[in-house]
Amino acid sequence: MTTARQMLAAKNKHETIAVSPNATVYQALQMMADANIGAILVMENNKLVGIFSERDYARKVVLMGKTSSNTPVAEIMTHKLLCVPPDATTNQCMGLMTEKRIRHLPVLDGDTVLGVLSIGDLVHEKMAEQEFTIEQLEQYIYS
Repeated sequence: MTTARQMLAAKNKHETIAVSPNATVYQALQMMADANIGAILVMENNKLVGIFSERDYARKVVLMGKTSSNTPVAEIMTHKLLCVPPDATTNQCMGLMTEKRIRHLPVLDGDTVLGVLSIGDLVHEKMAEQEFTIEQLEQYIYS
């Protein structure tokens, strides 16, 4: 079974994109748009303090009548983080994301952020695992 560390390595993204809690929501959204991502880590002094997602924006800015140019990320970010260690399996990550209804999962080695897995990353990996299993079964059947 594939681990979180292996999935991050396969993503070929060497840089973890993060924003300061003092940044405005607008600045965070611009960084997310530039990187084509749906969530961004919030880091202070190289420590993970939260995560800000499109869902946070929709529910805590737009619906609350706030403005993205005047609202700091710290005010609306998700503070209670769910994270996994690098040895977490695909199934463990998917189970946690499904149970907690989240779409982005930071991977931490101690206090060090290794990256973020999205639900799309996990679905892609699960499909690859299933394709491999099917190929192996077909080879067995036809040999």
